[in-house]
Amino acid sequence: METVKVFTNECQIKGKTLPKPAGVSSRDSQALAVQKDLLTAFENGEQNVFFQLWEEHISSSVLDDEPAAQKLEFYLHIHFATYLLKHNIGKPDKAELEERISHFKAYLETKGAALSHTTEFLPFYALPFVPNPMVHPSFKELFQDSWTLDLRTRLEKFLSLTLKDTPRLQHLQQQLVESERRAMTYLKRFNKMQADYHNLIGVTAELVDSLEATVNGKMITPEYLQSVCVRLFNNQMRQKVAHSIDFTRPGTASTMLRASLAPVKMQDVPLLPSLDYEKLKKDLVTGNDRLKAFLLQALRWRLTKSYPGEQRDTVLQAYISNDLLDCHSNCQRSVLKLLHSTSVVVRQYMARLINAFASLSEGRVYLSQNPTLLQMLEERLKAEDKDSLTWENVLGALQKFSLRRALQSAMIKDGLIFWLVDVLTDTDCLSDYTLAYSVALLMNLCLRSAGKNMCAGIANHVLRVLSDLLGHENHEIQPYVNGALYSILTIPSVREEARAMGMEEILRCFVKEGNAEMQEDHDIMEADLDKDEVLQPQLGELAGEKLLTTEYLGIMTHTPKTKKKLFPGVHQSIDEPLQRPVTPGYHRTVYPLLINTLPLPRSALPLSFPKDNFKKRKERNTVSRERSIG
Repeated sequence: METVKVFTNECQIKGKTLPKPAGVSSRDSQALAVQKDLLTAFENGEQNVFFQLWEEHISSSVLDDEPAAQKLEFYLHIHFATYLLKHNIGKPDKAELEERISHFKAYLETKGAALSHTTEFLPFYALPFVPNPMVHPSFKELFQDSWTLDLRTRLEKFLSLTLKDTPRLQHLQQQLVESERRAMTYLKRFNKMQADYHNLIGVTAELVDSLEATVNGKMITPEYLQSVCVRLFNNQMRQKVAHSIDFTRPGTASTMLRASLAPVKMQDVPLLPSLDYEKLKKDLVTGNDRLKAFLLQALRWRLTKSYPGEQRDTVLQAYISNDLLDCHSNCQRSVLKLLHSTSVVVRQYMARLINAFASLSEGRVYLSQNPTLLQMLEERLKAEDKDSLTWENVLGALQKFSLRRALQSAMIKDGLIFWLVDVLTDTDCLSDYTLAYSVALLMNLCLRSAGKNMCAGIANHVLRVLSDLLGHENHEIQPYVNGALYSILTIPSVREEARAMGMEEILRCFVKEGNAEMQEDHDIMEADLDKDEVLQPQLGELAGEKLLTTEYLGIMTHTPKTKKKLFPGVHQSIDEPLQRPVTPGYHRTVYPLLINTLPLPRSALPLSFPKDNFKKRKERNTVSRERSIG
């Protein structure tokens, strides 16, 4: 290498042209030189040199049409704006720092404005107005060496591709998108296989214990065998196994297990047996607490574990036609009163069932017919501990109720906005579910004029809470926050308060027009409805579908599904909101790609992304927190 350097220097001194290495074109040589100059300017913080070369050698079509290039350019501007803060010992030169910040602001107001509708970049529009960004929690990552190193690597890869062959870059980007899509598919399959593997190990251990017990002369009951074997079946087979298989007949379990490997055809899905709803409601009101909890659990499972379509529609219609929750009863001892039970588990399982009803559009219509239910839910929301599953499910139900205009109005009148803003001042005690549903509910109420006016009365408090949430590490909530900000900033007094608080850049992002509206009314069953079950049957104790079909089998309580009329004299409400927000559970399933569209003025589009930065959910000891009954 030393010989090559000496030879190169002598050639330059004597004006001799160096021979080009084989296979290297003049274009490649120029590209390598430009890439080297750009990387040197990047490392030395030479902002003017870098962007002069950038504009000369990076095609405008690439920067205008390629999202990856636009995002990289945005982060490059952040790098140079904060360079002096990261590399100066002591205080940086004030004049030079102000010049860099001004350059960054000018970029945000021109080319960078195109990304102001992207959730990923929204917090950085406040960067020029933060006095000391190095200590601000939203920007601490920018000052890590790993952030700069990662950006340099991305820049180098981008330059090596773009400077040589732009069409090739586009092709590679398409390949990258496709690879990422396949990777996500494989990751989901891997997670499913891993969960199945862990389940299989657990079942295997129990079966080994059973074999050891039989060696010692102990008998294994059919009920125990059933409880173990059911866990081996996939979700499509569990209900059938639970109530229609006789495990006392040798070979039944193994035959069904082998059959479960073949997917069930939708036309093979049977309707669930009819139930005796009069007996059910009587036991829900007069039975002991353990029976009440098991019945509430089984009735919920009928909804959550049923197949979407005819089977689930028939279950829900039977519940509604038989007024399962006594929504149309004036009786003092109605099923809904279980929300006020002295039993922690009964209250929790009642809240779960109401949340399951609220997850379906016809269920919301049914529940909204009861004039006292909303007040009961609001009372429970304020009475329960914030880390309890009862609180979580009540909040989920209220958020889904906020899809209906009349219930929105009632919640606003009841002052729920003030309560939500207070809750959101401290998010550390909230699970991901409760945080998402709290912000979504607040946004839905802010869509109404009455809600905006209430926020105007506490503008400073609301703006501080929402601006703090903009930088929250749970990115799933950001579209909710965006929608709430967009809505309340239409009020002039709120805009003035935002300006007084130094929120000019955030304000500029949310007063733009031309955002699309959405109208949604949807059904979605969330996995959270059945999580952390605290109620487990003892050996020989009936639960779930087995309990319902053994003790409460009815005759012809299924009725044809109809949407026009649910009860004699009771018409479906026509007070549906003109713009109905989408609930978090729906967005996780249906709209995983809309996160980059904001603000969302009338649509409450909370989404689900890879949760790289999500804080871990707090571990819950459900056994100690909510004691079992009996």
